[in-house]
Amino acid sequence: MARLIALLLLYQSGFEVGRFISLENIIEETREGYYDTLYTSSQKWHQGKHSLLPWWEYFLGVMLLSAYREFEKRAGMLTTSYGAKSQMILDAIDRLSGDFKVSDIQKICPGVSLDLISRRLKEFKAAGKVEPSGRGPSAVWRKRP
Repeated sequence: MARLIALLLLYQSGFEVGRFISLENIIEETREGYYDTLYTSSQKWHQGKHSLLPWWEYFLGVMLLSAYREFEKRAGMLTTSYGAKSQMILDAIDRLSGDFKVSDIQKICPGVSLDLISRRLKEFKAAGKVEPSGRGPSAVWRKRP
């Protein structure tokens, strides 16, 4: 509930990055630090001597800054030319290291439909840029040199 309230307060204060970047994913990626910070902030709660400073530093320094950095990366990938989404998919594949799944591309390109990603992967496969291992949603893809 606290995360939803924090997101609402960010929206009301003009910080709309949460509309485009999942703060929940950032928390999940930094889960250990998040829970350590909550623990540190809640020490001496019952005596009224707890400090919100560790949580606030985490919130601003990790969550919000990470969200804006991710937003800048994604915004930098945008173009206005025809085929921008296809280029986004190709850029996402180039950015991924090692093997990847369709779900990895979906995370990087949230505005691109699964159908378009599948079609482009088929085209890239035919062009010799990628190769699948397996079929369907659980298929693992590999970039070809």
